[in-house]
Amino acid sequence: MEYGGGGDDAPDGTRWIVLVVRVPAEPSRHRVAVWRELRKTGALSLGQGVWAVPDVPLFADGIGRVLELTERAGGEAVSLAATGRGSQDGRRLRAMFTAARSADWAEFIADCGKFEAELAKEIRIAKFTLAELEEEEQSLERLRRWHRDLTARDVFGAPEAAEAGERLKVCAAACEDYAERVFTALHQVPEQRMPEEGRREPGEESGR
Repeated sequence: MEYGGGGDDAPDGTRWIVLVVRVPAEPSRHRVAVWRELRKTGALSLGQGVWAVPDVPLFADGIGRVLELTERAGGEAVSLAATGRGSQDGRRLRAMFTAARSADWAEFIADCGKFEAELAKEIRIAKFTLAELEEEEQSLERLRRWHRDLTARDVFGAPEAAEAGERLKVCAAACEDYAERVFTALHQVPEQRMPEEGRREPGEESGR
């Protein structure tokens, strides 16, 4: 794949796959399944039933699943290889695609904030249990998988990607800190009080 320059009347070298998808309105589950797969793939919506992705191997499996779901639903899909008529068209498509990735990154960064806030709350209320630690570690792993997926789809490099990477590191460090607190709390030996001999309640007289 080439990202070329050139004048406004020349293609910029970026190749795209454009999908024109039509799925029957009923039952709605088929239409929803196709839409979700397109969103999961990272396809850019260009209008009603028209989607586009950069023509790179990363998107091949997702496009294949969209075509399969569309056929299974009794719909129709046309897959076209395309380039902009001029570099200006290519730049617009790239800007639109990158804007969609920026929105994805913003959502990811917001979820990192929620994760950090959740850990801070557990520390504040001293909820140091293995069950809670396992839940937080699962949430961190979900963030890591999400980050990998977004990085793969971010073909042109959205500006928010760098901040997202740093926020993920902060989340990982916060989770490690919480894990250490959990293990410290679980390994702490409870204080034992020795029984007091001859202890009497106030006002109680000793017998003779």
